[in-house]
Amino acid sequence: MNALEGQTVVVLGGSSGIGLETARLARESGAEVMLTGRDSARLDRAGVAVGAARTARLDLGDTAGLESFFGSLPAPIDHVLVTGGGPTYETIAELDLDAARRVLDEHLLGSLRVARCSAGRVRPGGSLTLLTGSHARRPAPGLTVAAIAAASVPVIAANAAVELAPIRVNAVAAGFVDTPLSARLLGDQLDERKEELRQTLPIRRVVSATDVAATILHLMLNTAVTGATFDVDGGQQLIA
Repeated sequence: MNALEGQTVVVLGGSSGIGLETARLARESGAEVMLTGRDSARLDRAGVAVGAARTARLDLGDTAGLESFFGSLPAPIDHVLVTGGGPTYETIAELDLDAARRVLDEHLLGSLRVARCSAGRVRPGGSLTLLTGSHARRPAPGLTVAAIAAASVPVIAANAAVELAPIRVNAVAAGFVDTPLSARLLGDQLDERKEELRQTLPIRRVVSATDVAATILHLMLNTAVTGATFDVDGGQQLIA
C-alpha cells in the first residue's frame, strides 16, 4: 500500500478521468502528487479530493508554461504522467483542420515538450508515462486523426526511452474507458455503447479509469520496463 512512499508524482491533465484516478491511487500508495489542468475550478476540486501538494493551470501546447512549471518543481521528482484532451472524430471530408492541428499538437508535440522538460527533473530510474488511445489498431471512418496520435505516441515513448535513459519512458494505449470525457464525446449514445461493450468485450465489462490507472502505477513501480506500450482495452481490438 505504500509502494510510492516518499516519492513525487506529477500528473499533467489530472483534474478528471484517468489522470485524477492515477493521482488518487498514487496518494493511496504514499506518494505526494501534483496536478495540472486547463479548467481552474475542476482542477481545484480535484486537488482537494486527492490532497494534492500543488495544482497548476497548464496547457500542453504552452511551451513556456511547461518549462516554467517544471523549472519550479523541487528536483528530483520521481514520476510524470501525461494525459490530454480527447481526439477529434470526423471523416477526412468533414475534418476541421484547425481542430485536428490542436489535437495533434497536444498529443504529439505536447508529449515531446514534457519529455524535454522531464529530462532535467525526473530522477534516474524514475518514469514518464504517455497516455494515448488504441485507435490505430483498426481503421474506420472518422478515426484518422485519433489513429495518427495513437500510432505516434508509442514511437515517441520508445525513442524517448533511449534518449532520456536512465529515465524510463512508456505509453499506455487505452480503448473505450468509462470517464467523463467518454460521456462528453458520446452524449446520449453513451449507455448504448457501454451495453454493447459489456456484451462483446472478452472481459464482459467496461474498462474503468481504475483499470488504466493501475497499469500506470505498475509502470511507475516496475523498474525493468521502458520503451513499452501497454494496451488496456478489455480485448476490444480482438473483436470485429
